[in-house]
Amino acid sequence: MTFENKTILKGTIAISISAILWGFDGVVLTPRLYNLDVGYVVFMLHLIPFVLMNIFLFKQYAQLKLFIKQDYITMILISSFGGVLGTISIVQALFLVNFQHLSVVVLLQKLQPIFAILLAAVLLKEKIKKNFAVWASIAIIASYFLTFGFELPKFQSNGDSKIIKASLFAVLAAFSFGSSTVFSKRFLLNHNFITATFYRYGFTTVIMFVYVLIFGKYAYFHDTTPVNWFYFIIIGLTTGSGAIFIYYYGLRRVKAIVATISELLFPISAIFFDYIFNDSLLSPIQLISAAIMVFAIIRLNS
Repeated sequence: MTFENKTILKGTIAISISAILWGFDGVVLTPRLYNLDVGYVVFMLHLIPFVLMNIFLFKQYAQLKLFIKQDYITMILISSFGGVLGTISIVQALFLVNFQHLSVVVLLQKLQPIFAILLAAVLLKEKIKKNFAVWASIAIIASYFLTFGFELPKFQSNGDSKIIKASLFAVLAAFSFGSSTVFSKRFLLNHNFITATFYRYGFTTVIMFVYVLIFGKYAYFHDTTPVNWFYFIIIGLTTGSGAIFIYYYGLRRVKAIVATISELLFPISAIFFDYIFNDSLLSPIQLISAAIMVFAIIRLNS
């Protein structure tokens, strides 16, 4: 095996591992924090990894000397969209469904590339491929059938109402994470991924600390059970900052299309874990819709 092939293999394995970790987190870990306030949860999910990063990456503070005004603005945007709005939206979506349809909520995040490509075209002047509208439309239509199957949503039904709200929050999360990806591309022109990850968690922690302080959400600290602390720490070490570092390690070593295909383990693992841990299985039409949606997303990136 050549050096280039070994590099690609390492990158593919790294992205695959991070994708599985994110699938596990969305279905098994984060939903177990449902007894706490969403804003408080998001704060802790960033605070704990950031504290851990400070132990090993304290020298990153020296990078502040190299920051220019645009870097601060870009990092605030990355943290506001990817750290605050995106994470709050997806956590709220997971809490709303109460362990039902978790894989649906997780799968809807796969719409993220649509927003990333559109924003990259507007902000970074990247060209949109000619078939973008076709595949984006197919993905959006498939996402509807993934959520509701062949049935029309019933707004009077409490169950359907929660699914609709959760789906909207999941799509908002996809938009937010897609926006953060575009702003991250701009930041990474002058800084490495370690610096980007360190300050994304740092800025988000500060923003959420202000939120927790102003709205009195710090009171939930006393309501945090030992089980909650266990999940906070596990997420912080694995599916939080750990998965992001692994993902960026792999992303530097493979092409975008290889990364996209490797990320298929994210929805696949979400469906698998939802069945194993929650005894929840998508219907045949939802499975077909999920496959079509993911295929359309791949076509957007190829």
